[in-house]
Amino acid sequence: MSKGREAAAGGGASAVLLRYLREQNRPYSAQDAFGNLQREHGLGKAAVVKALEQLAQQGHVREKVYGKQKIYFADQEQLPAASDAELRGLDGEIAARSGQLQALQQSCRHMEAELKDLNSSMTTPEIAREIEVLRKDCASYTEKLERIKSATNHVTPEEKEKVCREQQLYRREWRRRKRMATELLDAILEGYPKSKKQFFEEVGIETDEDHGVELPATT
Repeated sequence: MSKGREAAAGGGASAVLLRYLREQNRPYSAQDAFGNLQREHGLGKAAVVKALEQLAQQGHVREKVYGKQKIYFADQEQLPAASDAELRGLDGEIAARSGQLQALQQSCRHMEAELKDLNSSMTTPEIAREIEVLRKDCASYTEKLERIKSATNHVTPEEKEKVCREQQLYRREWRRRKRMATELLDAILEGYPKSKKQFFEEVGIETDEDHGVELPATT
């Protein structure tokens, strides 16, 4: 391409980019501007980068550097001032869009809550399997209950009362004898030169604790 054609192409890219930045009135990187305009205007990325840098040098657009990236936007002082009617129209549009945004956000929250409930709910096949398991459990419990009802070895209330009385009697006797043995052994150990453990080992005494047995609590 000749230098004359390159200059014409560069001028065309600058005009397209300047008009685009002013119409959109928002910041763009060179990559964003290239991606948005290449299909419609056939601009190459190198041409876009060069044109934006020239526009910034000429003062037609502003340039900001963020790290390794440059952002370009229209010079606000070169844009025509909006009239009061236009400003009121923009305020109304902003209010309408804000209302739409709030409505969409509310709708999204409702959908998210509904989706959460659906995800935590059982599916139809899962419910069918759970019902089948419960039916089998009910059948098993019913069969077990029938066997218990038909058994002939039920304990009568009188027999149960007798067992409870005997248990209380044996528990009291156990407690009494244990107390007597403890008192007797304590008296012996007062004059015994060795430890309690050594005495028990020599005599061959085994305690409830040695066998992990505990005296039942009084009911």
